[in-house]
Amino acid sequence: MNWQVRVDRTGRPGAEHMALDDALLHEADRTGAAHLRLYRWDPPCLSFGRHEPALTRYDRSRIEALGLDVVRRPTGGRAVWHEHEVTYAVAAPIARFGSLRDSYRAIHQRLAAALRRLGADATLAPDAPAPGLGAGACFAAPVGGEVLVGGRKVIGSAQVRRGSAFLQHGSILLAGSQEVVSAVSREPGALKDSLAVAGSRETSLASALGRAVYFDEVVTAITDTWDADLTPTASVRLQPPLSTPFADPAWTWRR
Repeated sequence: MNWQVRVDRTGRPGAEHMALDDALLHEADRTGAAHLRLYRWDPPCLSFGRHEPALTRYDRSRIEALGLDVVRRPTGGRAVWHEHEVTYAVAAPIARFGSLRDSYRAIHQRLAAALRRLGADATLAPDAPAPGLGAGACFAAPVGGEVLVGGRKVIGSAQVRRGSAFLQHGSILLAGSQEVVSAVSREPGALKDSLAVAGSRETSLASALGRAVYFDEVVTAITDTWDADLTPTASVRLQPPLSTPFADPAWTWRR
């Protein structure tokens, strides 16, 4: 498979990132091309899954008072705080990867190989059912096939399928934590309890490796181990579509 690779080092707000990922999904469906995009966020952002009940679970007034950037993803899953991370997005034909479970694992196998290149003991979580939408933060507990280091989740991912293509994107934690998700939850005590029961909080590459880990070194590890057929695109900065729902509060807070 010939992959088109884009790296966005300068950072963007959440709405722009989601619009670009969604546009790549449309392009993969239209042309059958495969895309890998690696990027960072500026400013840091709280994202909700497409079907997550954000209105009941999170305190909108507190989020706005704190001045947090917030967006609802086109993919499913639960809330993620995006700050110290490398975010990946894969948009590709379904036929090249197969079922949701197969594609999830295939992509995570590639990412785990990249983390092992950096010295992390990355493995895939054993098969387990996904928690419900009311189970709190994305990183509260691993799902089958997700990437773990030391038994703790280091990458959180979500996927959506449209037409003949799929989009999977996720956060590779470099440092920091997901405590912002708990801080803006309407039920912070319940969220902490769910984390304790799960027995597996998130970890970061900095914690796992005992040193600072940088965006560019993770990007290099991913592109070096991903696939032999990588085609870097021109360095022209992508422009998000002019018309997109992701900057609209009506989309973000629709449920």
